[in-house]
Amino acid sequence: MPGAHMKDFSIKKLYYSISEVSKITNLEQYVLRYWESEFDELKPAKNRAGNRIYTNKDIQLILFIKKLLRDERYTIEGAKQVLKTYSPGSDADFGREEDAVEQNPAQTALIFEPEGQLRSDLLKLRQFLEDLRERIRA
Repeated sequence: MPGAHMKDFSIKKLYYSISEVSKITNLEQYVLRYWESEFDELKPAKNRAGNRIYTNKDIQLILFIKKLLRDERYTIEGAKQVLKTYSPGSDADFGREEDAVEQNPAQTALIFEPEGQLRSDLLKLRQFLEDLRERIRA
């Protein structure tokens, strides 16, 4: 029918292949397989053919690991320590940090406190260098 509007239901799948997860997370498939060998929490199920099948919670965990390793610069060992206290939100919270804060403030403090301290230290260092530059110019 002309003029009829199609609704976008954005149906979430129950399971995703490794190639789909690779596209969703913007990570190479070999990285996903490597992280599976490093992080006990990341164990996607396998179908009868032996192919990995990832759930939304698996993808949420992968995105969290990616954030720890790539954005927050944790080592793999450091990320493993953080993951000991990690519990993924519901599928509705998929990838939303704000909800993680509301769900478990103690967990969030463990995750973000090192970054907060680092930021504070860097700001002090920046101020020191700016003061030093002014003294050199004077």
